[in-house]
Amino acid sequence: MRSLIVVGLLGVMVTGCASGSGLSGRKSPDEFAVSRAAPLVVPPDFALSPPQAGTPQAQASDSSTQALEAMFGGSAARSAAEKGALTQAGGARAAPGIRSNVGDPATDVVDKGAVTRDIIAAPEGPGAEAQAATPQ
Repeated sequence: MRSLIVVGLLGVMVTGCASGSGLSGRKSPDEFAVSRAAPLVVPPDFALSPPQAGTPQAQASDSSTQALEAMFGGSAARSAAEKGALTQAGGARAAPGIRSNVGDPATDVVDKGAVTRDIIAAPEGPGAEAQAATPQ
């Protein structure tokens, strides 16, 4: 008796999985009857004027030039804090080609000694175990 009830319930559940025909009487949507909407169109900006003959294009520079200007300074606007830091650091007196001279083998460098190497090679951390001594 119990198995008959289980088989009956399974049969009712399986009829619910029918593909549009059967007890429900509903039709499934036709995927080929769906129409596409027209693409969005950006309205023209009538405030723009046509380019003049002989003037450079708005995007005349390539991406590498734009990247160099972004990294090494260009005509980008600087904040007041950045301008102040550059002024205090002597940015106006800097040699224009200094970045290309830094890695040159002919550049003279000063050996700062073992103390500087130790400071640079020091491990990162809060410095809880750091000690200082004053010379006598």
